[in-house]
Amino acid sequence: RSNTGETMAWFETVDTVLANKDGLAAFRTFLKSEFSEENVEFWLACEDFKKTKSSTKIALKAQKIYSDFIQADAPKEINIDFHTKNDISQNISEPTLSCFDDAQRLIYSLMAKDSFPRFLRSEVYKELAKKHQDRNQKRWLPFL
Repeated sequence: RSNTGETMAWFETVDTVLANKDGLAAFRTFLKSEFSEENVEFWLACEDFKKTKSSTKIALKAQKIYSDFIQADAPKEINIDFHTKNDISQNISEPTLSCFDDAQRLIYSLMAKDSFPRFLRSEVYKELAKKHQDRNQKRWLPFL
């Protein structure tokens, strides 16, 4: 019943991929192959950070995100402009839940415009789409 075009359409936004366990795993694998997995790791760290309730944890998590992704020579340094990096550096001593929002938006945009279109053309994505298609066919054809 379903053709390949319909199957490919189920995963065509970055949001859909980021919200789906299999999609996220495939996207991370793809980014790793391009040496840019720090982008999705930063985005996920920011999503987790925004759910933080305790002020002690906010400060600890903000510092971890800063040292992992933002500061010069960070192990997973993300590619953001000087102005955004500078704003974060100035506010990191008293972080708020929105202190990484601008950087997260930039990285999201970078993934959406740059990495994601290449992901949709990748073997990793084609495998995922095929797996999804097979799963859907089995749902409708239990004798397979």
